[in-house]
Amino acid sequence: MAVTPTDLDRLDLKLLMLLQENNLQTSEELAERVGLSPTSCLRRLRRLRENGAIMSDVSIISPSVAGKRVTSIVLVALEQEQLDLLDNFKNRMSAYPEVTQCYYVTGSADFILVVNTGSMEEYGAFTERAFFPDKNVKSFNTFVSMQTVKFTTRINLDVS
Repeated sequence: MAVTPTDLDRLDLKLLMLLQENNLQTSEELAERVGLSPTSCLRRLRRLRENGAIMSDVSIISPSVAGKRVTSIVLVALEQEQLDLLDNFKNRMSAYPEVTQCYYVTGSADFILVVNTGSMEEYGAFTERAFFPDKNVKSFNTFVSMQTVKFTTRINLDVS
């Protein structure tokens, strides 16, 4: 069962905001910032991880570590939106390491993908593997990022 905002109190939300800034803070540091004991803080963190409010603890690496990268935003339209065909497309996109984000959307496209490759040639090879063999892909439209203006994984939570 997915956690909802009503499942979280103000202290939970404050902890989640702090963890989005730096998830390496100790329970002592977090407890001091939210006004809890370290033990209470650890209990809350354990509960937030168990109930799925915290999906994972990760490190976000600098894109410069990977060298020159091409980020493409791809709009994909399908021929048919049958459940089995949608599930097949979702599963295939989830399996490609080049696809860093995949959204099933409303509007003129059925999916929006964020695809990260080392070059335009690699992107072309990706499209040949991912889209052309799939008879249910009607079309895809690619937008290549020229500059990252803002990138964050932080979700703004109302802690008032």
